[in-house]
Amino acid sequence: MTLTARIKRVLDPLKSPTQEELKDALLQINLTLDDFEDLPKPADRKPYNRKLLYKNSEVELLVMNWSELECAPHDHGQSHGWIQVISGITTNTVFELNADGLPTEIFHEYHDRGQYVYAPKKGIHQMQASQGTDLVTLHLYSPPISGMMVYDLQKCAACIVSDDCGAWWPEEQVQKVKEIQLKRYAKKGPE
Repeated sequence: MTLTARIKRVLDPLKSPTQEELKDALLQINLTLDDFEDLPKPADRKPYNRKLLYKNSEVELLVMNWSELECAPHDHGQSHGWIQVISGITTNTVFELNADGLPTEIFHEYHDRGQYVYAPKKGIHQMQASQGTDLVTLHLYSPPISGMMVYDLQKCAACIVSDDCGAWWPEEQVQKVKEIQLKRYAKKGPE
């Protein structure tokens, strides 16, 4: 059975899959690094390069090959899903929005080959290859990601990006669906 047929057989039947159904689908597909003959090379000046393996109206499956750059803090719009570490080690940093609408780091954790990370709807996180490893990850989301919000903490800004943009601040205007200036309120000192 070809890789495409294997993926299609597991993902075609899914309808509005739950968190458990998505993880079960990844376990059934059981992909390893050996399954990827034409893995995209890490992108220049970008945190990762990706390849779409499967997409229908319910789910999308992507493989990502990471550079040493970290992606921007981002959510996955109205999608939720699982990230499987195929090779390497990742640092996954999780954020929550503070009262000013800015993501604030709450914790980070390391995930090694074979581990899974759940990405909830509207959950904000940031990933990076860790400890000098060659990071390759598999991502299964439902529904396919649309309306992803990317944050630039230095600019105090957020941007809803087009579906062809990754988890980085878009360089092309056409990839900026909506840019939002966030407010950082300075604490007033004694008067």
